[in-house]
Amino acid sequence: MISTVRFLQTSAAQIVAAVKAAGVERLLVVGGAGSLYVAPGVQLVDTPNFPDAYKAEASAGRDFLNALRGETALAWTFLSPSALFTPGERTGKFRLGNEDLLTAADGKSWISMEDYAIAMLDEIEQPKHVRERFTVGY
Repeated sequence: MISTVRFLQTSAAQIVAAVKAAGVERLLVVGGAGSLYVAPGVQLVDTPNFPDAYKAEASAGRDFLNALRGETALAWTFLSPSALFTPGERTGKFRLGNEDLLTAADGKSWISMEDYAIAMLDEIEQPKHVRERFTVGY
């Protein structure tokens, strides 16, 4: 099952309960970039330039991820995009990371929605990040 629900509109407990009740063993979550680290101990959402308009959703996403980290019965995966997550083109050429925000040589952190979808489908077909978060970017 793939969850694309806004974090402010639900909780990890609600989603996990629904997935378990449906008898589904795998949950993939479309996550956010706010909980990615930009420096040791510093998450993107906590930086001074993080947009106020997205702070509440990003903080709720971080709480959702932290709740999932305590879930041991369900095979979950949380996929965080890069800082800029925009429509573009499918290139099939991107990098994967774990907890840190991925940036290109020019300092830009972005991924097209099309390549993000490919990373998600790759994870569905060949799970490599069970019970963990990973990120995708150029």
